[in-house]
Amino acid sequence: MSDPAIGVAGFAVLLVLIALGVPVAVAMGAVGVVGFAVLGGWDGAAFVLGSVPFQAVYPYSLAVVPLFILMGAFASRAGLSRALYDGVDSLVGHWPGGLAMATVGACAGFGAICGSSLATVATMARVALPEMRRHGYDDRLAAGAVAAGGTLGVLIPPSILLVVYALLTEQSIARLLVAALVPGLLATALYMAAVAVQVRVRPHLAPARERRPPARRLAAALGMWQVALLFAAIIGGIYLGVFSVTEAAAVGAFGAVGFALAAGVGRASVVDGLAEAASTTAMIFLILVGAGLFNFFVDASSVPIWLAERIAALAWPPTAVVVALMLFYLVLGCFMDSLSMMLLTVPFVFPVVLAMGIDPIWFGVLLVTAVEVGLITPPIGLNLFVIKSVEPTLGLGVVMRGSIPFVAADLVRIALLVALPQLSLWLPGRMG
Repeated sequence: MSDPAIGVAGFAVLLVLIALGVPVAVAMGAVGVVGFAVLGGWDGAAFVLGSVPFQAVYPYSLAVVPLFILMGAFASRAGLSRALYDGVDSLVGHWPGGLAMATVGACAGFGAICGSSLATVATMARVALPEMRRHGYDDRLAAGAVAAGGTLGVLIPPSILLVVYALLTEQSIARLLVAALVPGLLATALYMAAVAVQVRVRPHLAPARERRPPARRLAAALGMWQVALLFAAIIGGIYLGVFSVTEAAAVGAFGAVGFALAAGVGRASVVDGLAEAASTTAMIFLILVGAGLFNFFVDASSVPIWLAERIAALAWPPTAVVVALMLFYLVLGCFMDSLSMMLLTVPFVFPVVLAMGIDPIWFGVLLVTAVEVGLITPPIGLNLFVIKSVEPTLGLGVVMRGSIPFVAADLVRIALLVALPQLSLWLPGRMG
């Protein structure tokens, strides 16, 4: 059996192990070690097992992961999610479907200080769902707005997935975070448009509300200053070159912890936030170790080179290759979570991207956008299950049906990003 054939067989075995319920990190590590042993012998596999795990987690740039996670954990405990929701609600809540739009906007704001979709949807579901149900909103619209809005935590910087992509492909974390800003704002606008269309077609989904008095609206809008300050410090500092990405993450984490302490959180809440950040970081690092072992095996099998040569032989234009890859990720997202999907496929896909002359920054934003859609597509849309766990009275079918209009908005967004690469590349091109 040729080396590429062994690599393909290893990938198939990995998918089977994941389908059987083996943890992704364990499955990737086991396939990587055994696969390399088949290619180069057990002595080589022992060397890989002793060296690759350290190489997977030692890079200095990985420090941004626990810092961004810590920032999100303490931002939630500081009550910033409630302030965000009230602030955006004061601006758009009186519009038709305004509470659902406010949910999307608040999710975008919280994603800007969190970097995690699951944390965003879990936090905002507790804030927004009771409010929308209290005002008579249809459960499908309410659940769909929270589920879709939660995906913005993956794309709007700072994004943990963008950091992981940058580390896997040796791209600039700063340029990727800046490149995702305009697509993130576009996603927010399209989700709000999806709410507006639904309410226009079926007004009973969202009863009208009265406009708040100007003084109350102004006070609620000004209550978002902490989030605005954190976002400006992080993204503004990176864009202007004041901070490195790691320094910006440290500033954000320090600010979130400071806001939480100023809000009077207790010792138990502080310990809980630190434990949450530590456990989430450990989970991500363990997956990175497994991915490092698997990627070493993939490189040794020459599958990426073989795949790039086969695709080049088809003589497809780069745009056609990108469209085909987006379709592949949209289908795969129905069955796998976003982080696992990225770690499993990037070693195969990225060499093809480079061989076709596709901009890696542009492709990174497209990739994260595509895997983000998988968070709200059944049967393995994790955001849908998070909402169900937060609000058990909601049927899973209701949550799934509510997400469909927002998936349509995502497809429009992917089409725009493919057709207009400058939506992603203009801001990074302006960086010093």
